[in-house]
Amino acid sequence: MPETIVPAPNSAAPLSAWDSLTRDLAGGLVVFLVALPLCLGIALASGVPIVAGLVSGVVGGLLVSWLSGSHTSVSGPAAGMVAVVLAQVATLKSYEAFLVAVILAGVIQILLGSLRAGFIAAFFPSNVIKGLLAAIGVILILKQIPHAVGHDADPAGEMGFLQPDGKNTLSELLSSLFDFEPGALMIGLVSLAILLAWDRSRFKQSLIPAPLVVVLLGVAVNLVMKAAGSPWAIGPSHLVQLPTVSSLGEFMKALPSPDFKALGNPAIIMAAVTIAAVASLETLLNLGAVDKLDPRKRVSPPNRELMAQGVGNVVAGFLGGLPITSVIVRSSVNINAGAVTRFSAFFHGVLLCLLVLFAPTWLNEVPLASLAAVLLVTGLKLASPTLFRQMWSEGRTQFVPFIVTATAIVFTDLLTGVLIGLGTSLGFILHSNFRRPLLRFMERHVSGDVLRIEFANQVSFLNRAVLEQAFESVPANGHVVLDARNTDYIDPDILDLIEDFRKQTAPARNLKVSLVGFKDRYVMENQIQYVDVSTREVQAQLTPERVLQFLKEGNERFVTGRRLSRDLARQVDATAAAQYPMAVILSCIDSRSPVELIFDMGVGDAFVIRIAGNVAKEKVLGSMEFACAVAGARLVLVMGHTSCGAVKAAVELFESGNTASKATGCEHLDALVNEIQKSIQPGTKPHGDWVTPETKMVFVDDVAARNVATTIAYVRSASRTLRELEAAGKIAIHGSMYNIKTGRVTFLEPGPAKAVAKH
Repeated sequence: MPETIVPAPNSAAPLSAWDSLTRDLAGGLVVFLVALPLCLGIALASGVPIVAGLVSGVVGGLLVSWLSGSHTSVSGPAAGMVAVVLAQVATLKSYEAFLVAVILAGVIQILLGSLRAGFIAAFFPSNVIKGLLAAIGVILILKQIPHAVGHDADPAGEMGFLQPDGKNTLSELLSSLFDFEPGALMIGLVSLAILLAWDRSRFKQSLIPAPLVVVLLGVAVNLVMKAAGSPWAIGPSHLVQLPTVSSLGEFMKALPSPDFKALGNPAIIMAAVTIAAVASLETLLNLGAVDKLDPRKRVSPPNRELMAQGVGNVVAGFLGGLPITSVIVRSSVNINAGAVTRFSAFFHGVLLCLLVLFAPTWLNEVPLASLAAVLLVTGLKLASPTLFRQMWSEGRTQFVPFIVTATAIVFTDLLTGVLIGLGTSLGFILHSNFRRPLLRFMERHVSGDVLRIEFANQVSFLNRAVLEQAFESVPANGHVVLDARNTDYIDPDILDLIEDFRKQTAPARNLKVSLVGFKDRYVMENQIQYVDVSTREVQAQLTPERVLQFLKEGNERFVTGRRLSRDLARQVDATAAAQYPMAVILSCIDSRSPVELIFDMGVGDAFVIRIAGNVAKEKVLGSMEFACAVAGARLVLVMGHTSCGAVKAAVELFESGNTASKATGCEHLDALVNEIQKSIQPGTKPHGDWVTPETKMVFVDDVAARNVATTIAYVRSASRTLRELEAAGKIAIHGSMYNIKTGRVTFLEPGPAKAVAKH
């Protein structure tokens, strides 16, 4: 069984004008064959003259197809409007008065399109649209099985679950198991088999559409059975029952006319508004569904569609037709038949107009079982297992509204089911907003912990409850920062809540509240009340162990992407007069190891010394001594890194016996290389025949780690100042290795360096 509605993998490829025309002609013919019994059935189900359904089908094909901006949508009388027609005809007392309401509804739709009310189409969730498609597929299967086996108790256009005769879709399906016509059953099964096999055969690419083949075959088989006097011959009740007219004039006389005297009835306005609202909503829903089915993924303009449908309803009302909408059943058949442009819908209207007038006898030989098979295959494609598996894989928030929409439509009607689905989807949206309208996390600044609450892009009154919970969770004597830098809109109700919290609740609980990013129109002054730079007071309270912990936490934030939010301009201003850094960090000049980013540090937090191979000589020692003895830094950190170019060069030069100045032409590079080569263990000589590049790099990283230990040993031995500060516990000296692949910093244990660079 085919699993998608897309006709063929290459169907979206550019087509010649001739190929496009032949596809449209074939598609229009198939849509005509399906639309004919549906137009008649919807009129019968609505309790109006049968010609009313045909009029709407013709208007939808000949007129709306060209006014619409959709390439694949087919308009006509819709099963979803049956209940509305029945109710409003009963209210207005006559069908002629109802036609006036249809005309007024068309005018309202034209106004809605002019006012660009089609924007509401963008608010239909995709899970509801897909649920609509699946539901239509299921309904087609359930409703067409009885017609396929010759159990035609209800009109072909009747699509509601509850039926006028007191039965329902399931009871009718059960009855068809015991009440069927052998001839209709045979034609239905053969037609279904041909349609399913056609998609897998070479005939799929032919110009002859499979539905036309099964219709012609059904007609031929039944004529043969009739000629042979077979008891299996299908009777008129199981064939298309088109009223015959002798001339166009007779057909026009059969058309009901609007009774404009009904304009004096106040109920006419409410009827028009109801028709316009239901028809517009159904049209926009179907339009979104059709665009999803279109293999070329074209987007139909909803405002133009509303105006096109409005014009169609005005004309249909004057001619005595039913209300018109975009119809998903005919549109999906149109797409499945390979139609490319709106000419297909127009051609179906031409066939409805001409063949109904001039060839009704031929059309009345078409078995409903053959047409039911066409709709069954369409239903199987719309409600494919692939669609259900896809929605299941997307999680509960997508699958539940999808399955609720599909189920509700099947057991009620299209409009009611969609409203239930929209309500379910809205419930998930509200629940999501209740749970995730803001981000809340604790930041550890040098001056203390700060709870940061980041608002979403839109903060509405629906978020009030969760924001109140967030305010209540702030610990007493704590600090909270409300961050609205990424927020475009905050509801006035939320602003009142923030003001109340800031001016009343926070002082009562000894809380400090900072505001960041609030727009000028909110009349709230942005203010940061916590210290996010290292000040004299903060530095005086720091210990070497605490600074080391800050660096570890900063690297963890860097790796996880949860960096502290900093006001860099404010930090620049705060550090302009003086600096009180926490640490001095000696690192390599490698562009892949930016120290401030790696440790998530702010302006003024650290002295950073960068030199190739992170080696230390007299000038470096001087900088370190000033940072610790004069500026008050509490930690000296030597940071090497993996895949270090300087270390790799030192190893390769050591192996070759060459010097850096000779190999590179850089006259001052030998001093650096010679220092790094001191970290190659005595007796461990690298060799030229490395097993793999990875093996060589492991050795290089091991030398880099030992180079860190060598540098630390040199710092301690060469600097009496740093040695005495460390002995007094005023500073600590540590080593670390930065992994350029993972972003993680591994802090080396005190003592001889270990080969942690491999981690």
